Amino acid sequence: MTIRITGTGSALPEKIVTNFDLQKLVETSDEWIQKRTGIAQRRVSTGETVASLAAGACTKALEMAGKAAEEVDLILVATCSPELLLPCCACQVQDRIGASHAAAFDLNAACAGFLFALNTAQAYLQSGIYKNALIVGSEVLSKLVDWTDRGTCILFGDGAGAAFVEAQAEDFVCENGRKSGVECMVQGADGARGMVLSCAERTLNSAFFSESQDGNLFVQMDGQEVYKFATKQVPACIQQALGQMGIAVDDVDWFLLHQANVRIIESVAKHLKADLAKFPMNIQDVGNMSSATIPVLLDACCRSGKIKRGDRIVLSGFGAGLTYGASVLVW
Repeated sequence: MTIRITGTGSALPEKIVTNFDLQKLVETSDEWIQKRTGIAQRRVSTGETVASLAAGACTKALEMAGKAAEEVDLILVATCSPELLLPCCACQVQDRIGASHAAAFDLNAACAGFLFALNTAQAYLQSGIYKNALIVGSEVLSKLVDWTDRGTCILFGDGAGAAFVEAQAEDFVCENGRKSGVECMVQGADGARGMVLSCAERTLNSAFFSESQDGNLFVQMDGQEVYKFATKQVPACIQQALGQMGIAVDDVDWFLLHQANVRIIESVAKHLKADLAKFPMNIQDVGNMSSATIPVLLDACCRSGKIKRGDRIVLSGFGAGLTYGASVLVW
């Protein structure tokens, strides 16, 4: 038994913040930002929440899959920026879309969260516990960013992307002979280097500790260390996944990577000796949306017709933790 993605969806805040807008907040320029990151603009919430964006993306994914919310067995929301600690975002999504029969919970693997959620769903579906699942990456990172820190505020955006996956008892063979579905997944973490990308939370009960414990609650990042990790680990985990299936890099039609930085994507392509044209990007329009970047890009490629039935796709990303993963699938 394998699992197939049968529907995708995405939702973005209405407000667009360009690099020229950021020039009014910090010492930077459109040229400086685009040269170093490839980002021209990003979406920023003016009221949209992690739950509302996730619900919007899920609704679109269900519409594409031709499914009703009441048919959903499981909802997994990958996020590192929920508005509430309790209840979890997935339960809020369940209520918003009317998926009253679905089990629901969140997970946090930062920017690699969607991949970890996809892997988790595969385990549930292949074991026979559930028949289908809604997987969502949703973030409102703008509330975690210090808008006076040029090194981080230029990078992040808000948004959500979702995929509906179903267990397939029988193989679906495409016209090119490939069997549609997830072929392989790998994931991992390097916690020893985790503090190179962090965001603090309140740590002590103020009723018993009079001194302030809050500190800096915004995203903190050592950009050079993150870059070195990503450019080494992402191609390595992609090669590991392809190697498990005996698949060559040339046999992959599309590489959909976490949209963190154009330079990182270009470096991964170079390490893999793959044509950069096989690496679709939307970072210029939406920035780094953490767990939402891969599913939003997947949805865009699906709806535009770029991805066609039978195409082999690699999804790969990395994030705070430090976490990383790669999935190989046939559309």
